Amino acid sequence: MVENRPFFDTLTHIILILGVILIAFPIWITFVAATHDLARMSQAPIPIWPGSHFFDNLKLALEGKVVSGVDMLPVWKMMFNSLIMALMIAIGKIIISILSAYAIVYFDFPFRMGFFWMIFITLMLPVEVRILPTFEVVASLGMLNSYLGLTVPLIASATATFMFRQVFLTIPDEMLESARIDGAGPVRFFFDMLLPLSRTNIAALFVILFIYGWNQYMWPLLITTDSSLSTVVVSIKEMLDSAERTPEWNTIMMTALLAMLPPILVIVSMQKLFVKGLTETDK
Repeated sequence: MVENRPFFDTLTHIILILGVILIAFPIWITFVAATHDLARMSQAPIPIWPGSHFFDNLKLALEGKVVSGVDMLPVWKMMFNSLIMALMIAIGKIIISILSAYAIVYFDFPFRMGFFWMIFITLMLPVEVRILPTFEVVASLGMLNSYLGLTVPLIASATATFMFRQVFLTIPDEMLESARIDGAGPVRFFFDMLLPLSRTNIAALFVILFIYGWNQYMWPLLITTDSSLSTVVVSIKEMLDSAERTPEWNTIMMTALLAMLPPILVIVSMQKLFVKGLTETDK
């Protein structure tokens, strides 16, 4: 029996509405700032309602005129670099992790669990601890100022390997036995049975890893000195510091608004698979 408690229902909705407002308000301010000109954004108080310069600011951002008197990459080029980096990191992490988990669960080889725990222990090492040794390796391999240098050092994921391992452990052994009886080898079993069963988990991980790659700041800042490889997250910070002048908030906020779009599109387009991949337990 479910009790009807109007007071608690109302309180719950009020808390949810307040939470949405707190989360959405900064995004609203970003949008509003992207619709005003520089003169209005230099005045106090800042506006809270949209203006009429949205398309003017959009044109300036797309043409690379975000900061007056400073040559910068067009925003579309920055976003392209970020997109390449995010896709390569997400896809690379998924491929390496799912193959590693498959080997650990379904193949019997010496020190199998030892290798798994070595992978798992890397979760205790933050990026800051290993960033300098990683940089030295990348530099020695000649991958500075390249897409490979931006992505290859970040495509291994202990978290994704652990998640896929747990998913594979939930699959009944009878399924493997039936595949053997039907004459399916390891490769066919992987592609015809494991991949379809892991579809929602792959989608959920892709969303998380894409956003992880898109929001990278420290590694691109360290690994690239060529402005043609600048990512949008790094460039926004550079816009704020450029030439030690007053930030041109209207075009900077337009750039930030455009930078939000790809992660939002990925989340919206894969929302159902994302939620299902994180919540389902039975295969």
